[in-house]
Amino acid sequence: MRAIRVASAALLGVTALSLTAPAAHAARAGDITSFGFSVMPSTVAPGGQVTLRVDGCHRRTTVSSGVFDTVTLSRGQSSATATVDRDARPGTVYEVTFQCGDESGRTDLTIAHPTHHPTHYPTRGSHAGAGGALAGFDLQEIGLGAALVAGSLCAAWRWSRRRPEDGSQT
Repeated sequence: MRAIRVASAALLGVTALSLTAPAAHAARAGDITSFGFSVMPSTVAPGGQVTLRVDGCHRRTTVSSGVFDTVTLSRGQSSATATVDRDARPGTVYEVTFQCGDESGRTDLTIAHPTHHPTHYPTRGSHAGAGGALAGFDLQEIGLGAALVAGSLCAAWRWSRRRPEDGSQT
């Protein structure tokens, strides 16, 4: 019976959290509109591609930004891709505007710093540990951890075997 109460409370909490997520996203993303819109990914390197998505717009949608050419999604089209300018400044946040009929919504697109992974070839072998079975282990900490695990297992076993005091099954 207690498990049902816990599961019900957890389900209620998850439901409440999931219902607040769209409102939080809309507040962060920009204007609240009757149509949904997004830029994926929201952070991209110069020269990278982004996917522009529109949901619930029953008209032609125009997507514009200072970092890529204007993209037009025809009626019924839900997504398109755009290529970010190669000369976009890393660390800059650009505004992306979605225009659906008379409504417009805005969100941000961040330009990432390009990552360079230089090739490194080791000149010597790797150093792989101190060796031995107990290198770096503290026996006192291992014993304390084992005692805590054993204690929690015993408590769980005892609570699972416990019967109601008044003899009724609830």
